[in-house]
Amino acid sequence: MASETHKTAMAKSTRRRKLSVEDHIQGVLSGDRMILARTITLVESNHAAHRHKAQEVLQGLLPHTGNAHRVGITGVPGVGKSTFIESLGMHLLEQEYRVAVLAVDPTSSVRGGSILGDKTRMTQLSTDPRAFVRPSPTQGSLGGVHRKTRETMLLCEAAGYDVVLVETVGVGQSETAVADMVDSYLVLMLAGAGDELQGIKKGILEVADIITINKADGDNAIPAKRARQEYARALHFMTTPRSSWKTKVLTCSGLQRTGVPEVWETLQAHRDQLEETGELDKKRQQQRRQWMWSLVEQELMLRLRQHNEVAALVPKLEQQVLSGETPPTMAAEQILQTFGIEN
Repeated sequence: MASETHKTAMAKSTRRRKLSVEDHIQGVLSGDRMILARTITLVESNHAAHRHKAQEVLQGLLPHTGNAHRVGITGVPGVGKSTFIESLGMHLLEQEYRVAVLAVDPTSSVRGGSILGDKTRMTQLSTDPRAFVRPSPTQGSLGGVHRKTRETMLLCEAAGYDVVLVETVGVGQSETAVADMVDSYLVLMLAGAGDELQGIKKGILEVADIITINKADGDNAIPAKRARQEYARALHFMTTPRSSWKTKVLTCSGLQRTGVPEVWETLQAHRDQLEETGELDKKRQQQRRQWMWSLVEQELMLRLRQHNEVAALVPKLEQQVLSGETPPTMAAEQILQTFGIEN
């Protein structure tokens, strides 16, 4: 008993003190959820010193990444993403998988933090020691994903999680931002809410690997079946050159947990096919390249906004653009020239 108390005290001491790069690496590799959470916070930080340290940690953990099944899950607000993810997560735990959920929340315009709080809506999953649920604000990123979501996925993989589920805001912003960082992309839809046409219009069908009509229970069971047929019919006339996989359409009830095992089996079938055809390696290589350039663009914008001379010039230029005194193209050129970029 004394030994266990000593171990607990030592663990608390380690978590309270400032962690070194090696502490972060070893803590993540040992599956310590507290240190994993602190490492994610380090990676998400915009502080210059934190960013340098985070890169060292990521470099040290990189050889231990890449083994998880990365699944992106999106859908319109109210489709039941959190309920579905908790049902899927609990099913995976029953199958003896370790599950990480990166629940990306909209950012509050007042405080800048998450406003949905997915951990409070996934009560079973978030309290299970075999699962890790991490809500993060989007911070205005397109596609409803935090700009450090990919790095967070790598940390979860290094911590030994077999499946990483990325839940997005699902507000119709660039769906490819999510599809370009996961192995399998699952889109949740509702029957009878006009989503059939909306999905086609927004191009969701072009990036989805699996479409699932959620809330297919009670009086909604028949409409859900009908919606499934409509999507299957629409997919029949579409080409998806991304891979040899043909998008599947399913129904389920996240609340009643019916159809969820079939969804997971389909996700597994998709991942298996990617591996068998060699498409998984090619897909991840392309994703890494795209992510590199995405980070370059984000870093350039960050440095541009933090540039002292640019920051001093912007208010005046914005006012001139608003009043019509200066065209936006000329204002943009002045900002770039002040930053040190010439035509």
